[in-house]
Amino acid sequence: MHMADALLSPAVGTTLWAGTAAITGFASHRLKKQIDDRTIPLMGVLGAFIFASQMINFTIPGTGSSGHLGGGMILAVLLGPHAAFLVMASVLTVQALFFADGGLLALGCNVWNLGVYPCYLVYPFLYKPLAGGGKSPGRVLTASVVSAAVALQLGAFSVVLETLLSGKSELPFEAFLLLMQPIHLVIGIVEGFVTAGVINYVRTARPEILASMAASRPLGRDVQLRKVLATFAVLAVVTGGVLSWFASTHPDGLEWSIQRVTGSDSLPEAGQGIVSVLKRFQEKTAVLPDYSFAPAGNEAQKAEESPAWPMVDGGTSAAGIVGAAVVLGMVLLVGLGIRSFRGRNS
Repeated sequence: MHMADALLSPAVGTTLWAGTAAITGFASHRLKKQIDDRTIPLMGVLGAFIFASQMINFTIPGTGSSGHLGGGMILAVLLGPHAAFLVMASVLTVQALFFADGGLLALGCNVWNLGVYPCYLVYPFLYKPLAGGGKSPGRVLTASVVSAAVALQLGAFSVVLETLLSGKSELPFEAFLLLMQPIHLVIGIVEGFVTAGVINYVRTARPEILASMAASRPLGRDVQLRKVLATFAVLAVVTGGVLSWFASTHPDGLEWSIQRVTGSDSLPEAGQGIVSVLKRFQEKTAVLPDYSFAPAGNEAQKAEESPAWPMVDGGTSAAGIVGAAVVLGMVLLVGLGIRSFRGRNS
């Protein structure tokens, strides 16, 4: 559900950029009260894991579409809403800058749609009441499925609303909505099961993590994180480096919906103005566009005509591992910066 710049007007894109910047400042301010040396590495490895996981599109049978993990609920439950939002913003920023996944004008919308809803609306008002103390695997599963589905429904509806406000007449509101909501409901249900699996693993391995985040308090020094950190680090490398070969070749829910409405999986981009400026900038920063080495000539045409599955590709593996490492480094810098700022003002 990564929006491209072609779906937005500059007014809508910059408005959501401003809103996202405000939430980022709020999250950073609130996180100062609970961040510590143990939370920062957990943020980093979970960010790397979510980045790698988003590379795995799974086929939705009978639709010709696919979906991928959003990860907002996993982050919110394991990190708390403020750290989770900052990690999600970091993941989406790395994807846009280095892999051309989602537009730069649309980055504010993507962070809002995939970060604000799960972290600040669904987690506190839906997941926590449903999960209770989080000690029952059944309640965790129910809470995860319902919460992930609702979060994606809100995000999908926002995509439709943002294109409407942008004046994209190629995507009529009702037709676009009737395709976006059902397909993302299915994606949300699948994500809910994955979310529950991850949360139940942490609940078994280190229940103190869930208890600390639910109570909005720092992790104590007595909480041993080595096993959890190692597990998610290995999962990030294996997922990004190997499992990414097995991602579905079908268009994701957003591209599929656009294709069903317009007959094409994308809209024409503006040839001038801020959109073209941002596109040229993104072309310079995207070292591995579309998560692979850029093919040339006949190779590019062949790949487009008959995408292989599984796509055993060194470029995909490099993108998965390098991207996860970049997210890890970026999140660590963000966390250390917030902790340092707290130290100067204490």
